[in-house]
Amino acid sequence: MAADDRRIALAPGLEICRVVTGLWQVADMERHGRVLDPDRSAQELAAYAAAGFDTFDMADHYGSAEIIAGRYLERARDGVLARRPAGAPRAFTKWCPPPGPMMADVVRDGIGRSLTRMGLERIDLMQFHWWMFQHPAYIDALEQLVRLRQEGVIGEIGVTNFDTDHLRLIVKHGIPVLSNQVSFSLLDRRAAGAMSAFCLRNGVWLLAYGTLAGGFLADKWHGQPEPSEIADWSKSKYKRFIDVIGGWTILQTLLQALDVIARRHGVSISNVATRWVMQQPAVAAVIVGARLGESEHRADNQRLFEFKLDSADMARIEEALAAAQPVPGDCGDEYRKPPFLTASGDLSHHLASLPKVYEARPVPGRPGRMTIDSGSVWEPIAGYSRAVRVGDRILVSGTTATHGSGTVICPGDVGAQTTYILDKIVASVEALGGRADDIVRTRVYLNDAAEWEPAARAHGRYFGAIRPANTMLAIRELIGDYAVEIEAEAVVG
Repeated sequence: MAADDRRIALAPGLEICRVVTGLWQVADMERHGRVLDPDRSAQELAAYAAAGFDTFDMADHYGSAEIIAGRYLERARDGVLARRPAGAPRAFTKWCPPPGPMMADVVRDGIGRSLTRMGLERIDLMQFHWWMFQHPAYIDALEQLVRLRQEGVIGEIGVTNFDTDHLRLIVKHGIPVLSNQVSFSLLDRRAAGAMSAFCLRNGVWLLAYGTLAGGFLADKWHGQPEPSEIADWSKSKYKRFIDVIGGWTILQTLLQALDVIARRHGVSISNVATRWVMQQPAVAAVIVGARLGESEHRADNQRLFEFKLDSADMARIEEALAAAQPVPGDCGDEYRKPPFLTASGDLSHHLASLPKVYEARPVPGRPGRMTIDSGSVWEPIAGYSRAVRVGDRILVSGTTATHGSGTVICPGDVGAQTTYILDKIVASVEALGGRADDIVRTRVYLNDAAEWEPAARAHGRYFGAIRPANTMLAIRELIGDYAVEIEAEAVVG
């Protein structure tokens, strides 16, 4: 990749700027009841487009961002406001529904709200976020998005903050995912490992946000003392990342190295930090936030296309980060499990308030016994429950990668099926009042002994910090088109 590669084709007919203008700051600017003027803000977007930064990223919950973008797109079409001479501006948004049944009308209504707010008949890239993978309806939602894509309502399908296991699951299930938007920076390098390897093998692009860590990776923080108070959401979030990798001293060591590199190339510290992400092989574009009408860095961002980090620069950066601790987990984990590295901090109460996948029912005449059913046609026929709680003990039946009324998830893919099954098991335990870390035993049954490793590794990623007792067996044949079946036991409390 040459340093002056300003644009990239994500897909046929979808060329974008490699520096995408992110509009998440709109929500922060409007959080005290203020509403940005859409006409004035649209003029701000026009200034970005005129400078070549004509690709905009937003979401249904970024305040009035979709309305602002819609106002700009309308006026750009009419020739009232500037646009890049060579082509039309691009607008990406996200749909972030609460977990629940994802019927066709629910999905269509959700996408329809964004279409209305943006004044569009077709959205270039609709990105889907899901809060809890234990609720399998994300598969139904994505299948409905595929139908809307076939109808021409959306151009391409992306996801946001999917970890590698669940990205693999939906890709292997046949969902045409173009991109995954994830946190990726010199402070948060989770995406550089298994995520990038999977994306490169399977034709999925990464769209990287947080590349400047909320503005901490900048000249203004070089040599400065640690702040005692932080005013805006973005900095509150990324201060948590700084703390988890080792603290303010680590940041200053990194900033010192970036300053040396920046002076060598005649650019800013922010340029160096962003360019490092842009040079990661799976990254199509970085997303740089804009505070419309308050500050802009277009001239500084233009310099991203005028230099390239060489091996000496990369080595200096690695040396500066040698003492840093890695951010734990995989991409997106900060929204789903501790440590919750978000602007709001601990999200456990929010996650606990989300609806359970299954409904627990008491067993008539058996005090202290509760059961759940998953809706499988076989449960009443064969006379069993998905899971049973007796006292503080929960037992989960042999579980397969069966979705809905009988769809087999990822036939033949042991790793993807294991991921789906473990989500289903945890959902069963949670419905009966337990948690994932209450699970004390699992038993894994494989159709093919040679496929032990992908099952074991998926199990390890799920339970690496819990470490239940485990047995893995290869048997002659599982009933149905399944590669793996798993049962589990939990002791609550």
